[in-house]
Amino acid sequence: MVAVYFLTGFPGTGKLTIARTLADRLEAADETVRIIDNHWIANPIFGLVPHDGVSPLPRGVWDRVGEVASAVFRTVEELTPPEWNLIFTAYLDGVTDIGFADRVETLARGRGSIYVPVRLVCEPGENARRIVAAERRQRMKSVDPDEPFRLAALGEPHSIDHPNELSLDVTHMPPSEAVQRIVSHGRQCSARIDP
Repeated sequence: MVAVYFLTGFPGTGKLTIARTLADRLEAADETVRIIDNHWIANPIFGLVPHDGVSPLPRGVWDRVGEVASAVFRTVEELTPPEWNLIFTAYLDGVTDIGFADRVETLARGRGSIYVPVRLVCEPGENARRIVAAERRQRMKSVDPDEPFRLAALGEPHSIDHPNELSLDVTHMPPSEAVQRIVSHGRQCSARIDP
C-alpha cells in the first residue's frame, strides 16, 4: 500500500516525531519514504527574517513560504517516484495554510496513493510541555508555552473534513502506538478502495 499521510495538529503536538516513527516503520518494511515537514518548507524563509519562535513574523512571510510550497509540490508531482510513500506535516490554522490540505489530497489522488489524513490532538498542559523543547527552537518552530492554551480556547484543531480522516488524542500515547493506529487506519482506507 503506497500512501500519502498528512499529519496535522497544533504546534508541539508531535507531528514530526510521529512522522519520523512512521517513516522508520515503513522503511523497516523496505518501503521508500519521504517526510515533507511544514518547517522544511517554511524554514528557508524563516531563516531570513527575525524569528524567535514567539513573536509574530513579518508581513509577507507566508506568501513567500507559499512559493516554496508550490516548488515542493511541483517537484513531487513531476519528479518523485509514485511508489514512494510521503508523509506531510502541517498546522492548519485556516489562514496561512489556505489550500494546503486540498493540495495534499489532490497530490495523493494524482499519484494513485491512498490518502491518510490524521489530526493529532493533545491536552494543552502536555502540549505546552512539549512545545518548549530545545530541538523545536533549533528547527525554527514555535516555542511559546502560552500558544497551546490560546489555541485550545479557540477549539479543536482544524479538521481536514475527509472520509479518511483519523483523529488521535496523543496526550498520553507514545509515538509507536500512534503509528500502529495510523498504519492500521491506512490499511482500512485501502481496503475500502480495493476490497
